[in-house]
Amino acid sequence: MPRPPGYQGPQSFYEFLATAKKEGEHGQAFTYKTVDTDVLGWGIRRVTGKSVGEVLSERIWGPMGAEQDAYFPIDTAGTEFAGGGLNAALHDFARFGEMMRLGGTFNGRQIVPKSVVDDIRSGANRERFARAGYRTLPGWSYRNVWRVSRNEHGTFTARGIHGQVIYIDPKAEMVVVRLASHPRAANAALDPTSLPEYRALAKHLMARPN
Repeated sequence: MPRPPGYQGPQSFYEFLATAKKEGEHGQAFTYKTVDTDVLGWGIRRVTGKSVGEVLSERIWGPMGAEQDAYFPIDTAGTEFAGGGLNAALHDFARFGEMMRLGGTFNGRQIVPKSVVDDIRSGANRERFARAGYRTLPGWSYRNVWRVSRNEHGTFTARGIHGQVIYIDPKAEMVVVRLASHPRAANAALDPTSLPEYRALAKHLMARPN
């Protein structure tokens, strides 16, 4: 995006990350920070010697048979924004969600280790998550970039801003993908209607005869 006149700040994601300061004490309460995922992307690049996009393509996108290329926004140095902005076709997001629902397998191939999916679905500390004030997600937690309900259906979701979501309900054998452009970024603006809709859809699917 265009820089304002006289801008003297960071020129890249990595330069910005180097300016981030500590806020609070670890282990007290959950706080979502996009910068954490950017640091994870930085670690992936350092460990593999490849970009986040290359690693995603080689290890997940290609093996699961995605229909189309996906795209990351980048900074002026060409570094992908790992914290958000992944652009992909709805069908490919659905493939990814179905792969996660099936314990990391797709088309008979183990793409993500089942132990990783199981660890995600186990969730995290719900008391610390509750302190973050997500009133629309009572009893939920956050684990490895996923929000985990630990409800009777074992629901877990990948949630983006403005209503983007991959909603996975293992018990109902259901994956819902929504591409959205809600004017408000926070999901709390949509949760009071969208979460009951997903649960109603799951209930309807489970009530249907095989």
